[in-house]
Amino acid sequence: MIRNLYTRLVFILIIAALAIWVDVSNEIRMLNPVNEDVLYEQKIAPRLGLDLQGGLQVLLEADLPADTPVDADNMATARDIVENRTNALGVSENVIQLAGDRRIVGEFPGAEDSNAILDIIQQTGLLEFVDTGDFRPEQDTTLVTDFATGSPSETPPPTDGTQPQTVYHTIMTGKELRSVNVTLDQLGNPAIDFILSPEGATIFANHTSANIGKILTITLDKRVISAPGIEGAIPDGQGIISGSFTAESANSLAVQLRYGSLPIPLKVVETRIIGPTLGEDSLQKSLLAGLIGMIIVFLFMGIYYRLPGITANISILFYAAILFAIFKLVGVTLTLPGIAGIMLSTGSALDANILVFERLKEELRSGRTLRQAFDQAWSRAWPSIRDSNIAALITSAILFWFGSTFGATIVKGFSLTLAMGVVISLFSSLYITRTLLAWALEVFKPKNIERWVGI
Repeated sequence: MIRNLYTRLVFILIIAALAIWVDVSNEIRMLNPVNEDVLYEQKIAPRLGLDLQGGLQVLLEADLPADTPVDADNMATARDIVENRTNALGVSENVIQLAGDRRIVGEFPGAEDSNAILDIIQQTGLLEFVDTGDFRPEQDTTLVTDFATGSPSETPPPTDGTQPQTVYHTIMTGKELRSVNVTLDQLGNPAIDFILSPEGATIFANHTSANIGKILTITLDKRVISAPGIEGAIPDGQGIISGSFTAESANSLAVQLRYGSLPIPLKVVETRIIGPTLGEDSLQKSLLAGLIGMIIVFLFMGIYYRLPGITANISILFYAAILFAIFKLVGVTLTLPGIAGIMLSTGSALDANILVFERLKEELRSGRTLRQAFDQAWSRAWPSIRDSNIAALITSAILFWFGSTFGATIVKGFSLTLAMGVVISLFSSLYITRTLLAWALEVFKPKNIERWVGI
């Protein structure tokens, strides 16, 4: 029936053992046997989506007039910057996707400080080094800046009769930053340590050497965050931004500067907070429903198909262990729709087994020997199994494209888990079930085969 049967069994057992090891572990670590140094380390804790552990969902939109066209590349860049900023805040399981040509959908599972996330993704993050001469502005003062003049100047009075504004010259912006980190200043207070690009270092050196004793004001989005005096030339392109920072605000500013300015201003259109209690309740109900469904299916397969049904049940357990291990290794975020995709792919695995077992019964009824019926069952059921699974994969690809294009993360998660489950279910039904059934028939050698297969 199967050549190299025991080789296949050993291979299946090795795969199953590795899968179970991954399933019960939250970290993979390989040590050097000589000095016990860590050679490889990876966190593989299960990643739960917004609907299973709670968190924040945000809908962002380009803060531009409705009739103003929005460049697709700028939106893509804004999406990347939002993702990098929020990842740096420790929200490592977030999902940031474009939704149409003007909107971005962000999901932040497990987010505890929603205000911090909203603040950091909305701010444009434009850092400017401004020459304010002898004037030292107060913290949070708003300045009008440009690159047009070399010294402060006054503009014409506004038409509403208010006083004219002073325009200060920006000598350099944050685009010249190459490295930004949180550090401590001389007094032990949180500050921002930065290193400039070669071009920025030259600009910085020239300005500081020519303006000793003057004020170099640092602004973020036109608001003053620090206004230090220039005590001497700074030729190496390194400096520290000090101010009234807390550890949190310094880290937030460093994240903004490190990952650049948003090319398009964003506004929050809608926010939705899912509490952890609701997420945990959804998870528990999903697991309970899945457990009840599996018990019913296992009973049906065992009672109706007897020995083949029992081997199929064992195969499904292998399938579940392997699939969950792959999800953990790849880093798939599990959601309620994703769990639905897993359940549907499990049905595909059972469907393939049922097609084979029914074909096995037909071959035995037609008078074929057990060996002939066994071989014909899989070969003749294969076209139907192949076509149904190809159709499922094509459907998954279409749904994945739809979810990626329109920001439908629910659809995307469902399609991804469905496709992965279908591929693993094929291996389960065509390789594991066939090997286990062949081994069972060889070991038990049932005399009344019709009774053992449910004829």
